[in-house]
Formats: sequence, C-alpha cells, structure tokens
Amino acid sequence: MRVFEPIIGETRAYSELLRGKHTLAKTKVTSSIGALSAFAKKRSTCVGCRSVLQCDDEAVCSHCRSRESELYQKEIGHLNALEEKFARLWTQCQRCQGSLHQDVLCTSRDCPIFYMRKKVQKDVEDQDKLVARFGLPCW
Repeated sequence: MRVFEPIIGETRAYSELLRGKHTLAKTKVTSSIGALSAFAKKRSTCVGCRSVLQCDDEAVCSHCRSRESELYQKEIGHLNALEEKFARLWTQCQRCQGSLHQDVLCTSRDCPIFYMRKKVQKDVEDQDKLVARFGLPCW
C-alpha cells in the first residue's frame, strides 16, 4: 500500500487495489468424469465376476452363487490382512507419540506412516462394506 499511496492517494489506493473485479475468484464446479455423470447411477458389481447386479444388497450374481463361500472366505482374509496392517501402523504411531495407551493425535504431514495409516484405514472401511454385502452368516 505504501508504494502506491504517493501515486494514486491513500483512499483510492486502498479501494482500487484491495477491492474490485480483479480480486474476485470465480470457480465453476464441473465433474472430472464428464457431463453424463449427473445422470449416472452407481451400481454394485458381483464380487466374483464383476458383472452388474440387479439388487444392490447382494454380493454375488446368480452365476457365482455356487462359489459364494469361497469368495466370502477370500474377502474375509483380505479384510483380516488389512486390519492387521492397520494395527501395526497404529502401534507404530503410538510408539512415536510415546504412549501405547492413548489415541494417536498425530497430524504430521511429513510422516509417511501417517499417510499409509490413513490409506489403510480407508481400505479397511471399504473392505468392511464389501464383506457386509454378504450378510450375516447362516449356521
């Protein structure tokens, strides 16, 4: 401001430099996928063959129904592996923090373990939703 005051004056410098159309930032929200994404509906796919399912509550299609137990065990194994990886990363963060009995309050943007832990946490949530599509086991 002090640079422009001798040229255009104090009040005019403030009103012209800090207000006006040149300071207005317009953002146009568009989909990164395309214009048809507003009309597209996300559908569930079969865990076995990836075909689109008619009902979103089911996990497998009629063709993969005979392999449902095999697919369920595979997805449960994958979920267990992700949970174990998350537990190891969580313990690593607790050790770094200095206490194994408190929640991790780390938000360090420089730590690669922070990002790995957050990614695995999201993967565990997604895998848990996939396993939940199989429903409760019938004994």
